[in-house]
Amino acid sequence: MALGKAAVFVEPYHFEMAELPPPPVEAGGILVKITAGGICGSDLHFWRGEMKPIVSGQPGPVILGHEMTGVVDTLGQGIGTDSMGRSLEEGDRVVFAYFFPCRRCYICMRGELNYCPNRFRFRASIKEFPYCNGGFSEYYYLWPGHFVFKVPGELPDEAVTAANCAVSQVVYGLHQAKVRLGDSVVVQGAGGLGINATAVAKEMGAGQVIAIDGLSNRLGLASQCGADQTIDINEYSTAESRIERVKQLTEGRGADVVVEVVGYPQVVPEGIEMLRNGGTFVEIGNIWPNSTVEMDISKILWGVANIVSTAHYDPYILPVALDFLVRTKDKYPLTKVMSHGFPLEDIDQAFREAEWSGKQEGARVTRAFVTP
Repeated sequence: MALGKAAVFVEPYHFEMAELPPPPVEAGGILVKITAGGICGSDLHFWRGEMKPIVSGQPGPVILGHEMTGVVDTLGQGIGTDSMGRSLEEGDRVVFAYFFPCRRCYICMRGELNYCPNRFRFRASIKEFPYCNGGFSEYYYLWPGHFVFKVPGELPDEAVTAANCAVSQVVYGLHQAKVRLGDSVVVQGAGGLGINATAVAKEMGAGQVIAIDGLSNRLGLASQCGADQTIDINEYSTAESRIERVKQLTEGRGADVVVEVVGYPQVVPEGIEMLRNGGTFVEIGNIWPNSTVEMDISKILWGVANIVSTAHYDPYILPVALDFLVRTKDKYPLTKVMSHGFPLEDIDQAFREAEWSGKQEGARVTRAFVTP
């Protein structure tokens, strides 16, 4: 088999193109040929140097990228269906959970697959099997025991690319928060996860969805995707003013649910103060080490706040996310979340265009993706 292209992350702000051998496919495994890989906010944390990919105890180089979709290149022996029992053949379009529960530990045996401490069998050394282990490459290997799902024909790749992260993550988080009919939901951050969160919250029955961001193109798209109100941090420039605005929009009581998808810890105390007594704060964004902030814990106690942290999701969420995308494809312009595509060879430019930290008004890219 011919070598596959890959964009290897070697240091902050720099990728190098390489050619890697696709792995031999074990019984029960699947080799996927990637058709699109999205640039998630967590990838930007790596790119800026705020997070360091660790390989065998040492920093990179690695292949980043986990938001992706592709087609089945090679089916391993014994695989004839996807994880829902539907016929699966080489050439079929698929999405998949990019993490791999071991199914052989205490936590997996309790059915909590997304909490498995051994699930990170991706973003590993490019010199070790399976070599191709990130979304910014031509191939991605699904280990035996994977979860994989056929893509409905009516969904384009740009709609599906983020299904296995941005869409599934916020669906799972809002499920954990137990959003109910008529609830008020605040979404801190209107990037890829935030815009999907506005639409998901609305479809789950939220009576009012409030999106907070500082870029007008993001806030405009959030309004098209379910947000009833938006708060521009350029207009409401202090935490106190944003908290007060949320209270005004919720008859003084605060939101039932606040979802944090900014990825900076400074917004967490602010989000908790936006809650009503007994409300739920969903933490998704602060995945990088040393995400520290000073907090007055008494406000959590006396506000009787519920804190829900979500890292990854139960695999059953992926087909739920695909169904959500099919049902709402003519209702919300979620395909516009993936707003700009770049060839894999132009990945450095794609990251520069996708960078939002410190950008002022007029930034054009909501979320970028690369195509091998």
